[in-house]
Amino acid sequence: MTEKKLPLRATLAASVSRTAAALSRATGRGDGSVIGGRLGMMIDPDLLAHLAAGRRIALVSGTNGKTTTTRFTAAAVGVLGEVATNSFGANMPTGHTSALARAGATPYAVLEVDEHYLAQVLTATTPLVVALLNLSRDQLDRAKEVAMMAQLWRDALADHPDVHVVANADDPMVVYAAAAHAAAGTGGVTWFSAGQRWREDAHVCPACGAHIDRDGTDDGWRCATGDLVRPTPQWTVGDSAVIDPEGVSHELKLQLPGKVNVGNAATALAVAHRFGVDPAAAAPRLAEVASVAGRYAQVDRDGRNIRLLLAKNPASWLEAFDMAEQQPTLLSINARDPDGFDTSWLFDVDFAPLRGRQVLITGDRAYDLAVRLEVNEVPFTHVKTFAEAVAAVPPGRLEVIANYTAFQDIRAELDRVV
Repeated sequence: MTEKKLPLRATLAASVSRTAAALSRATGRGDGSVIGGRLGMMIDPDLLAHLAAGRRIALVSGTNGKTTTTRFTAAAVGVLGEVATNSFGANMPTGHTSALARAGATPYAVLEVDEHYLAQVLTATTPLVVALLNLSRDQLDRAKEVAMMAQLWRDALADHPDVHVVANADDPMVVYAAAAHAAAGTGGVTWFSAGQRWREDAHVCPACGAHIDRDGTDDGWRCATGDLVRPTPQWTVGDSAVIDPEGVSHELKLQLPGKVNVGNAATALAVAHRFGVDPAAAAPRLAEVASVAGRYAQVDRDGRNIRLLLAKNPASWLEAFDMAEQQPTLLSINARDPDGFDTSWLFDVDFAPLRGRQVLITGDRAYDLAVRLEVNEVPFTHVKTFAEAVAAVPPGRLEVIANYTAFQDIRAELDRVV
């Protein structure tokens, strides 16, 4: 795909998109990952489809882990050549458009997609592969109920029988979304197992409403009526390795912490394999990913090593607690538009793992968090600013766990060096 092959309107729109994004970055107003696409699509509403034409594309969607898995997948597919990707996490069509316009004529693209926009982006980009990671509750004041989201995915895949799906066998909601495609679609489904630590949104079968029975193992499950059964995964994980469909173990040396990122790596290798990438060649490239839009980054400031972890909903807070070391920990919660205004989800999070460490809280909704910690019997100290938090802990590691806008506020305090 080259720009010369674009229709005249699309060529103009792509040029405007790149210029607007560059100006946004140059003036410090943002990274340009949204405004460029928005202006380009005002000129040519079909710009995303025009820019996607001729590329081999992978889409990555789910409630949690999209950005990291997209980075891993782009690194893995990069074995073959240049890859366009929305690395800043702008995961709606404006962000996809901006990313493709900025990248120019790359043969490959890996795009993170907000789960609500998957059907629209499938139609616009006709991808080779779509990866479905998980579905859980998120932004309760405006997001769809989880089973409804699974049905929307299922309907979207029915309209695209030729796309290949890489799907999480451990999440009943994802299996429901992909199962019919596995049976009827010509594209087929590859199942991976990455575990499912958060199960509170998967007690009931989305197919029939019966209880989901767990077999006592970490991830085994089936619907009580047999309407839905966990598929046998072709890709699985060990402590620090991914096992491919041939049974070959690929040892990982990831810089990103936590078992969840081993699962994200397995997804990336499975997607890249559909592009023809040898997992043995791709696995070492995943070690090059050290930070994802500031997530997992470590910054030294005033004798403290500050590590940033993003957590936006109960599932991701559970994973953040698994990653965080037993060190002083700052929790920051806002409830602005990107976060969702409803903070009742805090009562779905078990904060007990934080007992026994120094805990500080801050953010616009620190008092909501304070009530939740009181209920969980976790002692804490309220600080008004990030600088006050740094001063309140001894030299050494400070773990920071924050939701979207709180995370960005703290990155700004650190002069966005990450």
